[in-house]
Amino acid sequence: MIAKVIAYKTVVRDHLILAKPGIVLLVLIVALAGMYMGQRGLPSPYLVSVTLIAIGLATGGSAVLNNFIDRDIDRLMHRTMVRPIPQGRIQPNNALAFGLSLIAISICILLLCVNVISAALTLLSAFIYIIPYTLMMKKRTHLVTHVGSITGALPPVIGYTAVKAVIELEAVVMFAIMFLWQHPHFWAYAIKYKDDYNRAGIPVLPLSKGVRATVTKTLIYTIVLLPVSLLPYLLKMSGVFYLVLASVLGILYIALALKAYLSDNDNGKTLFIYSIVYISIVFFALVVDMVR
Repeated sequence: MIAKVIAYKTVVRDHLILAKPGIVLLVLIVALAGMYMGQRGLPSPYLVSVTLIAIGLATGGSAVLNNFIDRDIDRLMHRTMVRPIPQGRIQPNNALAFGLSLIAISICILLLCVNVISAALTLLSAFIYIIPYTLMMKKRTHLVTHVGSITGALPPVIGYTAVKAVIELEAVVMFAIMFLWQHPHFWAYAIKYKDDYNRAGIPVLPLSKGVRATVTKTLIYTIVLLPVSLLPYLLKMSGVFYLVLASVLGILYIALALKAYLSDNDNGKTLFIYSIVYISIVFFALVVDMVR
């Protein structure tokens, strides 16, 4: 009996690992911020619950399918070779069925309980991540980052449309912030794990163009991100608190990127960690200081 319980817990844990709960959590944070902006306050608990459950399922399902497609290269990289599929703890076909089921359930929830546009955007996000990003481009070109940044920038838009059922300027601004942020965020990650990517033959920017070119582009994107991150204040979406906090965080982001640019051996770790802190606080401040 005890052995069966332990085995069951292991299976549940392995399926959770496939769904990448850390990524799901970050997606839900920015999606909730989008809902707040659409409502100009907290929407009904029912709408928040069903929307976030659906977005979480779709995000998790996309991550599972990413694991399924990348199972060959995951065996080659140190950070991924311990995942459930490469280790043989979950069979590829089971992972495929699991991922597709999560996405299907997500879309059904949004269609039945929220609205068509949020369901369509969620399906679009999953499609871009699974087909163009993972299946078609990831193993071929470093330009895949630009495509992946689209799907990574859609969660606040999905949250916004779940409330308003229309894409307005506020949603576009949140998309722009997320889209620009995705690039330095991933490039720092790619620098950190460039040896792993090299073993798997994945042409990330640090391998295709070199670390120097990567930190240069990182610096450029952080500089562009600063004025774009201030648009919520300029468009009267938020107040002075957001303006000050976003400015300070953005300047610090540029300073860290400049430090990496001037360094001969930056490993991307500091930039990667800060990028997560940055986007979390920016969207938190956007919610706290929104203009009602």
